[in-house]
Amino acid sequence: MQDSSVTFIGLGAMGEPMASSVLRSGVALTVYNRSRERAAPLAAAGAKVADSVAAAVTPGGVVITMLANDAALLDVTLGGSGVADRLGAGGLHISMSTVSPETSRHLAAEHAKRGSLWLSAPVFGRPEAAAAQKLWICQSGTAEAKARAKPLLEAMGQAIHDFGEEPGAANVVKLSGNFLILSAVEAMAEALTLAEKSGIDRQALAGFLGQTIFNCPIYQNYGRILAAQTYEPAGFKLELGMKDVRLVRDAAESATVPMPLADLLHARLLTSLAKGRGQLDWTAIEMVSAEDAGKRA
Repeated sequence: MQDSSVTFIGLGAMGEPMASSVLRSGVALTVYNRSRERAAPLAAAGAKVADSVAAAVTPGGVVITMLANDAALLDVTLGGSGVADRLGAGGLHISMSTVSPETSRHLAAEHAKRGSLWLSAPVFGRPEAAAAQKLWICQSGTAEAKARAKPLLEAMGQAIHDFGEEPGAANVVKLSGNFLILSAVEAMAEALTLAEKSGIDRQALAGFLGQTIFNCPIYQNYGRILAAQTYEPAGFKLELGMKDVRLVRDAAESATVPMPLADLLHARLLTSLAKGRGQLDWTAIEMVSAEDAGKRA
């Protein structure tokens, strides 16, 4: 089924370029964001801007959400005049947020009660990848939901990877990936600090590693940020990184999986938040390594 009209809710650093990609694919797009000014570029490009969630959603249509956390997603979906009740029978809700698997399971069940479909479709990639339609998209949900969502996901990403029908599966994949990314950031931060204190140029080391034994996007892209120690503007805010690590630890506890490295990352992020760094890029956990080594005041 090719949907002629779509709603996109959540126009943050990731949501705005993702919504722009959907709009460029040729569908009639309605957008909603709590801060209306975030919708201005999309309005200029031809999107309709709604004044409320209820006004944004077409019964039986498609809604894509890209929201900051579980609480925001639950409120937008199940709150008064929320997505679930407004969407109703025949609708599809594609959630692209990084949220807990439990939240996805709960919302999938709520949509099913109303005769609508749910698809978990979190993404990997920073805002620049979203703008270039180069996101990696994970999905889990029913075959019907996947078939209907496919052209929209293809408009936003370079590939879609399927993880079955269980609604929370894609969220576990996303949390696992974010855990690995931040683990790599911490490892690079420690290695670069060691190099710097040993008289080796940080950028030379990051460049060498990214071109040789760690020749992959995570070490190349994050290595450049860490080498230059440029943590503003944030591609992904540190405070959101803490949210994700909390979700990882919650999922690990639920599955009785010890994750001692996740505990270390939680401590790094908590220290960073205590120092007022929540609005910096999450790579700013490097600053704690530098401080521990006497390289920062």
